[in-house]
Amino acid sequence: MKGTISAILFFLVIAKSVAQGGQVSGVIVDNNDLPVVGANVLVKNTSKGTQTDIDGNFELTITSFENVELIISSIGFKTKVIPVNKSENLRITLYEGNEILNEVVIDTDRKNKFSRKQTAYVAKLPLKNIENSQVYSTVTNQLLISQSVVSFEEALKNTTGVEKLWSSTGRGGDGAGFYSIRGFSVQPQLVNGVPGITNGFINPDNVERIEVVKGPSATLFGSTVTSYGGLINIVTKKPYKGTGGNITVGAGSFGFSKVTVDFNTNLESNENISLRFNAGYQTEDSFQDAGFRKALFLAPALSYKVNDRLTLNFNYELSSTDQTNQTFLFFNRSAQLPFSNIEELNYDREKSLTNNDISIKNPTQNYRGEIAYKISDKWSSQTVVAGGNAKSDGIYTYLWNLADWSVPTNPRVLPAFSLNAQRSDSETNTFNLQQNFSGDFKIGTVRNRVVIGLDYLESQTLDRSSGWALINVNSPQGDLLSGLPASAANVNTLLSGVANIDTDINQNILSGYISDVVNVLPELSFMAGVRFDRFNYKGDANDPSDDDKEYVESTFSPKFGVVYQPILNKLSVFANYQNGFTYVNPEIVPIDISNPSAGTRIQSFELEQANQFEFGVKTNLFNNKLETSVSYYDITVDNKVMGFGANKQQDGKINSKGIELEVSANPVDGLNLRGGFSYNDNKLLESASRPDLIGRRIAEAGPTTSYNFWSDYKFKHGIAKNFGLGFGFNGVSDYDTMIDYPASGGFDLPAYTIFNASVYYEVEKVRVSLKANNLTDKEYYRGWSTLTPQAPRVLLGTLTYKF
Repeated sequence: MKGTISAILFFLVIAKSVAQGGQVSGVIVDNNDLPVVGANVLVKNTSKGTQTDIDGNFELTITSFENVELIISSIGFKTKVIPVNKSENLRITLYEGNEILNEVVIDTDRKNKFSRKQTAYVAKLPLKNIENSQVYSTVTNQLLISQSVVSFEEALKNTTGVEKLWSSTGRGGDGAGFYSIRGFSVQPQLVNGVPGITNGFINPDNVERIEVVKGPSATLFGSTVTSYGGLINIVTKKPYKGTGGNITVGAGSFGFSKVTVDFNTNLESNENISLRFNAGYQTEDSFQDAGFRKALFLAPALSYKVNDRLTLNFNYELSSTDQTNQTFLFFNRSAQLPFSNIEELNYDREKSLTNNDISIKNPTQNYRGEIAYKISDKWSSQTVVAGGNAKSDGIYTYLWNLADWSVPTNPRVLPAFSLNAQRSDSETNTFNLQQNFSGDFKIGTVRNRVVIGLDYLESQTLDRSSGWALINVNSPQGDLLSGLPASAANVNTLLSGVANIDTDINQNILSGYISDVVNVLPELSFMAGVRFDRFNYKGDANDPSDDDKEYVESTFSPKFGVVYQPILNKLSVFANYQNGFTYVNPEIVPIDISNPSAGTRIQSFELEQANQFEFGVKTNLFNNKLETSVSYYDITVDNKVMGFGANKQQDGKINSKGIELEVSANPVDGLNLRGGFSYNDNKLLESASRPDLIGRRIAEAGPTTSYNFWSDYKFKHGIAKNFGLGFGFNGVSDYDTMIDYPASGGFDLPAYTIFNASVYYEVEKVRVSLKANNLTDKEYYRGWSTLTPQAPRVLLGTLTYKF
């Protein structure tokens, strides 16, 4: 009997032990779904813990789950304590310290690699996409790798409703590329959530992801980095705990070659200081008879975790580009064109009408320092000091249609186009100071997520460039008049007699903003925000007539949103109102254009204002395997400035409305899909000064319809294991690139669909890929009152070694 009782007690103890203890394992990834190597996983109030391996995996044996909490920490990431009450396999997403985020999200296995629908930059708050009343699109690092992306504009092909208008010209002031979003032009001018200069070529090898925020977004980001259609935020690569990295080399068509290095390490034994260094060099020739680009970048980033509350981050990027200007055929805006389409133009896209001696250099620097401090469990502080410097040095050229000469009968010969040149010597400097306080707290049972911020932005633009000179003319007979210059020295000789510009433009903006997301119920939330902006334009310091004159303007910018989730975290219905605005700088104009001796006057303008109403549906279904968003938007812009120079009038009203659909899916293991469709209806509603444009689509709106798709499948089993295939396409409808200039008669850019494909082999340490862009060798063009031929079929091979 005694033995029986002992046996029963023994099994009871075993059963209790089994019931209270067990195995906890999982994987820790960052907010881009990449493994966090060397993250600390500690059982609270004990010395028991472990670290994640190179794949972000960890494993712990827990003797009892009674009141057990795990502390998850890693340099550069927010530390959080999470409860664990049973044996389970966790997937934990950590968020970076340099984002305004204070939570760890636990979810199940996430394999949708082309979707990253959670960020702290878009709302400056820790919001999941499904609970955000705003629409945004993210290009993930995995998508960039899958497509072997080698340029920023190639990466943006993956964003719904974003279409390139101009490539980067490198010229002063606005030398970055132009893109159309929701009917309005925009340039990428936001880096890691703060203003950043992107005047030249943007190398995607230092890009962790790209976030395209849709609609007017001035409430949180102001007017200088946004357009009425949205904004583009570039998130660069950050340091992490552990040692690792990769080296990539590539080569391809038209003399393309590249080499990049990504290396991360810790600078001390306790791993509180992490350094990441990215660098790359890329060179390529044009598919035309002349043209090249050489691009170098160096990007060190440092993170120092002082303690569990305080983290210091610093990143710097130096980029240097030397390139010829991509061919831009500017059409005559005031005369009837003798051609209205590509066939009538009879253009030979292989001719550049320039040479490789005429180039422009763009050294660009951006820096960003951050102090991230956890004030309490409810509040965090983020202090950011950022700035940049961009120079334009060299010869900027473009082609201009001279007159309405007849189309030549000799095939493949251009009508009359002049090559115009300017010796560019300009510099832009920016300084930005931003302070954010973010809180996550409850008032009674109502959850509030609040950001309160102050923002100061100062900019200076120096321009010492020459005026313009006519270099050569291509006649209908095909001969060159005035002589094609053999070198940049010859161009400089022609420009030596042209007067130089000498301007020093200064302005600053002081702003304050607050935004609050209120969860009345777990499934119902309201968002409200407002910004106060004070703009101070100080004019040209080198212009005596502009001395002691300042233009000061202030405005409020509100924002509202509502989200209802019929199925929590899986289906949401949303609506928003968003505001945008633009300060239009005053200009010195003639009092009487026909009488130069009458003198000049200062012409000032009121604010342009944009208001958007939008509603739609977002889904996150089948265990994160299907994420979609579909929305309808309506944007109205008032007080739009119309015309040029002294003829500018502030009397325009524009309406832009449309629908957008975006899908990211992981239907089966190994298969990832990404696609989107956009339709935009844009037109000028009112303008007393330009009645000829009323009812017409504005040229910066780009094509009416655009679509994109990419698929990637990696074989998991069998003889093809570790091999992968990629396939996709991009396309747009036709549109009139000269629609803003009715006197020209218009010029139609044809619709196109471009197919791309890839094949790759990837194991733990090595990835080898072969990519074909424009697989069918389609001849197609883009432009904005211009014509720019796009590249034919391009083959690219890359080899990456991971260490």
